[in-house]
Amino acid sequence: MATRTLGTLTVGAQGLGCMGMSHAYGDRGDDRESIATIHRALDLGVTLLDTANVYGAGVNEELVGRAIADRRDKVVLATKFGIVWGDSGPAGTRGDAAYVRQCLDESLTRLGVDHIDLYYQHRVDPAVPVEETWGALADLVRAGKVRHLGISEASADTIRRAHAVHPVTALQSEWSLWTRDIEAEIVPTCRELGIGIVPFSPLGRGMLTGALASVADLPENDMRRRLPRFSDANFERNLALVDALRTLAAEKGVTAGQLALAWVQHQGEDVVPIPGTKRRAYLEENVAAADLTLTPEDLARIESAAPATAVAGARYPEDMQRATGH
Repeated sequence: MATRTLGTLTVGAQGLGCMGMSHAYGDRGDDRESIATIHRALDLGVTLLDTANVYGAGVNEELVGRAIADRRDKVVLATKFGIVWGDSGPAGTRGDAAYVRQCLDESLTRLGVDHIDLYYQHRVDPAVPVEETWGALADLVRAGKVRHLGISEASADTIRRAHAVHPVTALQSEWSLWTRDIEAEIVPTCRELGIGIVPFSPLGRGMLTGALASVADLPENDMRRRLPRFSDANFERNLALVDALRTLAAEKGVTAGQLALAWVQHQGEDVVPIPGTKRRAYLEENVAAADLTLTPEDLARIESAAPATAVAGARYPEDMQRATGH
C-alpha cells in the first residue's frame, strides 16, 4: 500500500478502525477473527490502527494490544480519551489535565505499550478550555509517552486554539458521501495548518456498502438504530441513494462500498480513511479501494448519483450532535 502523511506522521494510505470489533454494532465480534483481521491488515500495508478507551469500556484497547504484542514496530497506534462512559453509555466529557494523564496511563496499560503514536482528544469538554487540555497533552509528548496529538469532532476555532498550544497532527471526523459537513470550513482550516484528516465511517456506517436491505438487518443492540438516517422514515430514501451508487460501481467492476471508499481516498493526499471491520474478507475489499483510480468524470458522476442534499435524516440525534462541536 502507498503511504500518506498526516502532519509529520507517515502512515499507510488507509487505516483500520477497530471499534466495531468490540463496540457499537451489535454483539462483540469473535476475538480470534478480529485479531486475524488486524494481522492481515498489517500484512497488506495498513499501519494506522484506531481504537479508543471507551470502545467496549476498554476491551477494544486490550484486544488491539494482544493483536500487536509481537509486531509493535509495524503499527502506528492511535487511541483516544475524553468521553466519560457511564453504566448505560456516554455520560459526558472531561478534558481536565488530571483526567488526561489518568486516561493515558490506563490506555498504555490496556494496550501493553510504552507509548501511543497518535493520541486524540475524542470530544472537547465545553467546561474546560482546550488550552488546558492541550497543555497536559503537550506534557505527555515531552515525557515520551505520546508521539503525536490529534483531535476528533472539533470546530475550526477549537482546532486553531489547540494547534496554537501544540501542533495538531490529525483531525478525526466523520466524512463520507453522505456526511459532508466538514468540507466548508474544517477541511480548509486543517489544510491551512498542515493537519492531516482521518475520516471515520467513510462507508456511512455500513450503509454505503449496499449490504443493508432493511433496518431489521441491524441487531437490536446496534447503535445505528438510534441514528436518524437509519430510522424507518429515512432508511428507504437513503437506500435509493445506495442503489444509484451500486449502478456506477457495477460499471467499474467494483462494489458500491469500494466506490464510496475510493471517493474518500480521492479527497486529498492528506486524507487517510479508517473503515472499520472485524472480518478479513471485508478488510480485503476495503483495502482494494485504496488502489482504485477515479477520473474527474468518475468523481463528478459519483457526486451526482449521491449528492449530499439527497441524504435523509440528521447525522446524529440532537444530544450526540451537540457533543461534536460543529
